[in-house]
Amino acid sequence: MSPTLSNSPNSRSLRNWLAIAVALLALVLLIWWFWPESAAKPQQQGRGGAGRPGFGAFAGPVPVRVATITQGDFPVYLKALGTVTALNTVNVRGRVDGELVKLQFEEGQQVKAGDLLAVIDPRPFQVALQQAEGTLAQNRAQLKNAEIDLARYRGLYAEDSIAKQTLDTQEALVNQYRGTLKTDEAAVAEAKLNLGFTQVRAPIAGRLGLRQVDVGNLVSSGDTTPLVVITQTQPISVAFTLPEGQLPAVVGPFRAGQPLVVEAWDRDDKRLQAQGVLQSLDNQIDTATGTLKLKARFANDDESLFPNQFVNVRLRAELLPQAVLIPSAAVQFGSQGTFAYVMDGEKKVKVRKLETGPDDGERTVVKSGLKPGERVVLEGTDRLRDGSEVEVVHDADEVPVQPTEQLQGTKPEGQGAKGGV
Repeated sequence: MSPTLSNSPNSRSLRNWLAIAVALLALVLLIWWFWPESAAKPQQQGRGGAGRPGFGAFAGPVPVRVATITQGDFPVYLKALGTVTALNTVNVRGRVDGELVKLQFEEGQQVKAGDLLAVIDPRPFQVALQQAEGTLAQNRAQLKNAEIDLARYRGLYAEDSIAKQTLDTQEALVNQYRGTLKTDEAAVAEAKLNLGFTQVRAPIAGRLGLRQVDVGNLVSSGDTTPLVVITQTQPISVAFTLPEGQLPAVVGPFRAGQPLVVEAWDRDDKRLQAQGVLQSLDNQIDTATGTLKLKARFANDDESLFPNQFVNVRLRAELLPQAVLIPSAAVQFGSQGTFAYVMDGEKKVKVRKLETGPDDGERTVVKSGLKPGERVVLEGTDRLRDGSEVEVVHDADEVPVQPTEQLQGTKPEGQGAKGGV
């Protein structure tokens, strides 16, 4: 029991020293934590006072960039995703059976209607034509002989030298030969037609695709693979859909005969590829999607649009004359609605509630709340309040990006070379 009693005061002393050490460490940490902030203020004041603070300062004017409210005509666009479709697409196939002996086109070539594209071996059809013409000549000679006999029989019958039955029989034979002659003439025409079909010609004007069949292959009218595909790309169409809620702005002007401009932009929606007009509307709304199909036509003189290409469609529904316009970046949204920071003189801003209309991503129509010529804050709105003091900068590079940065081109007084005080 005596060793336990003797170690008890030492244990309590050790615990006391540990508690003191922890307290000192905490005190050092607190001093280290608050030291930069307490030291920064005197240092900043020693360098010339507040100066021109950046976004990191808690006093002084806020640097902002402003824009002027303008007025002008504003086109209202309805946007959709469209698919380019050829005005006509033709799969060129042979209309007779035979060996493909010649191709008369280059892949991707622009052709006119009637241009020769390919040749199928014509020899069997030339022989068939000669046979049909021979049969026609033979039956024509028989008809001529029968007509001569009929004239002779009519003279004999007038002299009462032959029976009426003999004359009737000869007349029937002549009519029979005449019917046979018509059949032979049709056979000759068919043989000529088939011979003409050995020359495969372009049925429409357009641009050829890649060839699908090589020379030497046997082709027939029942082949599923075409020789080549022709697409008519001048003009060309773009099919797209619009929600039924947007249709009143389109149907009325379209039914009245007003041309509605349609623009086709690339997939990134950055480059205008072509401009055309609305051509037609579908006759029913898709119940599954609540949309209506529309089709626009483009001249496509430079052939910038390709069939089956996806484009961003902008349909100009109306034009708002002399609308008040504000940069979209200046429009703010809060719990009280839409507003903007408007310059009140040269040094202060005030909050102005707005009623906005359509926008195009860069500009927004203001229905009420602003007048042309007023200035609104475009950049630097994160620290603004109603009545805040501001400093207008005229270059976007002058607006601090980081909270601790100073305005570019200005240095606090007293700051010189590295290591200076």
